[in-house]
Amino acid sequence: MRTLTVDDRQLVVDMMLRILGQVDAEGEHLGTTNPDEALRLAAERPLDVAFLDIEMPRMSGMELARTLQERDPQVNIVFVTSFEQYAVEAFGLHASGYLLKPMTKASVADALANLRYRPRESAAKPVEVRCFGAFEVLVDGRPVQFGRTKSKELFAYLVDRRGSSCTYDMVVGALWPDRRVGETQKSMVRTLLSDITSTFEGLGIPGVVERDGRGGMRVVTDLLDCDYYRYLEGDPQAARAFVGQYMQQYEFAEEVALMLSARL
Repeated sequence: MRTLTVDDRQLVVDMMLRILGQVDAEGEHLGTTNPDEALRLAAERPLDVAFLDIEMPRMSGMELARTLQERDPQVNIVFVTSFEQYAVEAFGLHASGYLLKPMTKASVADALANLRYRPRESAAKPVEVRCFGAFEVLVDGRPVQFGRTKSKELFAYLVDRRGSSCTYDMVVGALWPDRRVGETQKSMVRTLLSDITSTFEGLGIPGVVERDGRGGMRVVTDLLDCDYYRYLEGDPQAARAFVGQYMQQYEFAEEVALMLSARL
């Protein structure tokens, strides 16, 4: 996995990098005492985990965590500090862990084994789908840019249906609930499907959405690494990732959001 350690003391950074090298010998482990450098490194390629000191002079670990989460809502944040009193605030940011100094190999290994979000390298499927929080689609760690905003919403609806065949009537009812099903809306659905297909083909991933002979459409779930699907399968990391929000920008997702929240 790709980790970043940020602490205002170089000695602590060096110690953490040594431990990480022992716990995850094949990973890429970066460290810095400079928050600006940390943000630059995070922008180069997505991080799996950020180990952050809390009390730093230029930018606190809490501030840095918020900035990293704004850029990547599912980066795992693990706070590393000498003070216990920040624990409540840390978990208010949905931190994946809270380590007290001095760190040990065992405590770091335990933190990595219990991350809130699964490391990207462990996902064998080509399309990463995040349903918890705002809906997002990523390939190689980068957001997929569809040609139309509504294409992303249609893809979200198909993901929500978990591979079940969806008719044009169902899609129109979900995406345009205040409109009657007509040829104009069906034509728009065909346009959105074409955009989704061409977008994924352009990324070298054909066949993400299939059309069946009965006029329906479905997402091919075997190509998706989806937090919602893993949650339903009992994946503990996916369970930790859900904090009450599901595809929060889409009205059609409200029923599933309520169902999942009832399990908390």
